[in-house]
Amino acid sequence: MTTTSAPDDRPSVAMSDEAYGTLRASTALWAGTSVLITNRRGQVLVQRVSYRPTRLLPGGAVDKSEPPAKGAGRELKEELGVTATITRGLAVDWVSPTGRKTPPALKFPGEILHVFDGGVWDDDQIAAIRPAPGEIDDIEFVEPADLPAVMAPDDARRALSALRARINGAGPVFLEDGLPIAPTVLDRVGVLRTARARHHLSFHATSVPANLPVRQSWVWAFAPDGRVLVLLGPDTGGAVLPGGKPEPEDGGDPVATAVRETREEAAADLAGARYLGYLSDPDVPCARVRYAAALTRLDAAHVDPATGRTYVRILATPEQALEFFDWGPSAAQEQLTAAHQARVLLGIPKAAHQPVTEITDQISW
Repeated sequence: MTTTSAPDDRPSVAMSDEAYGTLRASTALWAGTSVLITNRRGQVLVQRVSYRPTRLLPGGAVDKSEPPAKGAGRELKEELGVTATITRGLAVDWVSPTGRKTPPALKFPGEILHVFDGGVWDDDQIAAIRPAPGEIDDIEFVEPADLPAVMAPDDARRALSALRARINGAGPVFLEDGLPIAPTVLDRVGVLRTARARHHLSFHATSVPANLPVRQSWVWAFAPDGRVLVLLGPDTGGAVLPGGKPEPEDGGDPVATAVRETREEAAADLAGARYLGYLSDPDVPCARVRYAAALTRLDAAHVDPATGRTYVRILATPEQALEFFDWGPSAAQEQLTAAHQARVLLGIPKAAHQPVTEITDQISW
């Protein structure tokens, strides 16, 4: 038999099956698989292995004729002693021959590496991990921003790209040496490359006690489709909800603070603010109040007078928004529940799962 569709050859040139097979074998790549697992705080599971100084996601080489997803499940069993069915892909990375630092003797030809979603593990699942003796020294959960400090550069890029893809929810992304070929706004801004805002404070769905001064007023600002406004720092990728510190012109009204700060930071207008509760700070006796409100208008983005930055504005589901913060599982879930209850009272539907959207133009509702 002959084959006429040979890579790097003119279509008119016929090749024997043997020649075509030899040509394709000469361009063969390795195949690998890995699994992204997080805990309830959004930290990433990495392994300390006996054969490398840097941390790795669970995973390894795909066996001959083995589907990558089954390989991912096999590696979890072999390395962590955990049985899991892997069905959701997050990323496919083309690792170039120069994209990974390897000893010359390996003659590394490049690799196609699949990253799968292992999900969010609770305390019981984590307690069931049994690292493989002699191969896996230990496991740890690492803040996303700390991955570049503990992983090889290409591994950290790939893990962060896969994590952003999971949050974005648009399906698997294609990477080249760990970087997406079609970056989303989360990639472009570099979400999770710097430490997330950490506020492990108790949430109280009650009125602020008279003896506690209000030091902060933030708002879950809902668009008509049920998504909320999140502001991303253009220089850090750090995320905040609209809001800020009270000023004298607010007249001691936390709602006025939320409305003013949302206008200054996001060029956005609010309506129908509803009180959710407050966070108590044991180190600084004060209340950090939380509201929900309906977005009515977004003007063109402008410089925030308080920070001198022009925030990148995105709409995200409330569940996606939580991924950008480290509020602790309990307080985060309590705030989320309160925000959804207020959303219902505002007559706004629950957002469908969808990719985040950057808002650059003026919008009115």
